[in-house]
Amino acid sequence: MNLRRYTRHDDFHALHALLHQTFAYMEGRINPPSSLHQIGVTDLRAMANKLEIWVLETGGKIEACMVLTPQKETLYLGKLAVAARSRRQGLAKRLIRHAEQRARDLNLSSLTLETRIELIENHAIFAAAGFKKTDETAHPGFDRPTSITMVNPVHNRDTPEQSHAHSKDMP
Repeated sequence: MNLRRYTRHDDFHALHALLHQTFAYMEGRINPPSSLHQIGVTDLRAMANKLEIWVLETGGKIEACMVLTPQKETLYLGKLAVAARSRRQGLAKRLIRHAEQRARDLNLSSLTLETRIELIENHAIFAAAGFKKTDETAHPGFDRPTSITMVNPVHNRDTPEQSHAHSKDMP
């Protein structure tokens, strides 16, 4: 499985199809509907010029993807998707680990994501990957929480505290 950054020269129809297929289960479960409905192929291509779109592929076929957006102190992880045929193979975890490394590379202190309040199975997946719930927010026009924010601190492996901690473990 090849992990690579998607560029504006890639097939955004395939990426768009993967996102729509993997987000389809949300129809009728979340309100308001996913922002994905407002993102077309051209929008995805434009995103690749400004943000980081990463894919896992095999044989030229996209199996999983994510969009990374650097923010002030965090790297925002969005549109994480794994093709149904490739689930339960650790692909989401592999993408999240790569996102952690990208955050370190960019000297950012955390990964942040948002997931819908109704998608409790996603909350569990993200919690198992190290994310903790930090906030609940409401989309405009709603008087109840519609999303939760989850954050995963990213520790730079070369910090003095960690070097010191590792040296205590050594004989």
